[in-house]
Amino acid sequence: MTIEDIIKPENLVYQKSKLLTEKPFHYCPGCGHGTTHRIIAEVLEELGVDEETIGVAPVGCSVMAYDYFDVDFQEAAHGRAPALATGLKRVWPNKVIFTYQGDGDLAAIGTAETIHACNRGENITMIFVNNGIYGMTGDQMAPTTLEGMKTATTPYGRKATLPAGAGFDGIPCNGYPLRITELIAQLPGTKYVTRQAVYNPACVRKAKAAIKKAFENQINGKSGVNFVEIVSNCNSNWKMEPVAANKWLVENMLPFYPLGDIKVDGKLVEK
Repeated sequence: MTIEDIIKPENLVYQKSKLLTEKPFHYCPGCGHGTTHRIIAEVLEELGVDEETIGVAPVGCSVMAYDYFDVDFQEAAHGRAPALATGLKRVWPNKVIFTYQGDGDLAAIGTAETIHACNRGENITMIFVNNGIYGMTGDQMAPTTLEGMKTATTPYGRKATLPAGAGFDGIPCNGYPLRITELIAQLPGTKYVTRQAVYNPACVRKAKAAIKKAFENQINGKSGVNFVEIVSNCNSNWKMEPVAANKWLVENMLPFYPLGDIKVDGKLVEK
């Protein structure tokens, strides 16, 4: 068998999507952003909508997402991606519009834009990567940071209330982790709401199917926001090796942020 036989198209096992550019990712090794980018590109290519797609990049680790996708992109101010996506969709209702945001961008500074875009029922797709921490800006506590989780701004671990025994029993401290995906699922303007992960091949396949459904709903004119949360690691800011970070994600993040569909075709999924 020659090299020409081996590289025949019928023997192809995997090929990078044509909608990913040749620019190397700047993400840390082991980060879930790269995998999430890949499956978004594959979905857009499979659906044949690359010429009609406009992405909106956030401020955060994925601030330069426009460098990696060979589709049109806009850059939003911190947290304002849903507002920008709203304007794009209303000006070009036949375009496929999606936002790509982290937890600090979507669930902290952009909470208002997120809530109101979802409540209005804008026909857009929102991809939300939740790694429980501010990654780009230096390891600060995010709204999604778990209780007890150490960050640069909670060096002794996140505490919802001040500890007992010091005369401050029950006084609020850092607050509770925010399950914003469950919150927006309650809004009448959301069509499809799901939480997935990309830490192993089985999860990647499920996440890709969910993202594909979120885009198909928009393409088929099913009004309402299609929202996909991806629970990811941040091994650099969690101070762990990638494999250990994935293990920590399974043991700590997923019990609080369980995977699966939360709302399908505008109806909450009964658990």
